[in-house]
Amino acid sequence: MKKLIAITALLISTLSVAQNQYTKGMQKAFALWGEGKTAEASNVFERIASAEPDNWLPFYYTAQVNTVASFGEKDEAKLTQQLEKAQEYTDLAKSISPENPEIMVQQAMVHTAWVAFDGATYGMTLAPKVASIYAQAAELAPDNPRVVFSKAEWDMGSAQYFGGDIAPYCKDVERSIELFDNFKPESDFHPNWGKDRAVATLERCNQ
Repeated sequence: MKKLIAITALLISTLSVAQNQYTKGMQKAFALWGEGKTAEASNVFERIASAEPDNWLPFYYTAQVNTVASFGEKDEAKLTQQLEKAQEYTDLAKSISPENPEIMVQQAMVHTAWVAFDGATYGMTLAPKVASIYAQAAELAPDNPRVVFSKAEWDMGSAQYFGGDIAPYCKDVERSIELFDNFKPESDFHPNWGKDRAVATLERCNQ
């Protein structure tokens, strides 16, 4: 009995240390990202992903760091390297957590970054994929604020590109803000971004 108790205590202690290392690692990665150190943040998220092969979150954030850094990037070689890594880690996140609406939004963002870089080259093939991903995500998670906002933002961009009216999508942006206000992430590290962008987008709608 004493041996069983000792083994149990050791197991709990080991799990606690591992969890503590995970928490510290994630906090460090987010701090680096907040300081604009994209490559360093990506490297930390990658190391955590290697140590947490069943946890989709570090894979998701490795992908997201590289995706966000690609918007506005003019160097095609650098952009390609970042988006290829983003796609690789998005695929790995998907393999861990299939049909996850947060990962679907991330996938749509990778495609959107390519379209934003060169619409003439990538728009025809990737724009329909983005629209399809958001439609699927909206069916799975109609009240997820990132799904609602990201879909509305994409629809607004598409409408502007073709000279259409963005007003119908402003209502969706407004609804996303209400959803953001009531959204509670599963943990400190689960996705919880987007409200600031939604608020800024709604302000543009009202101008």
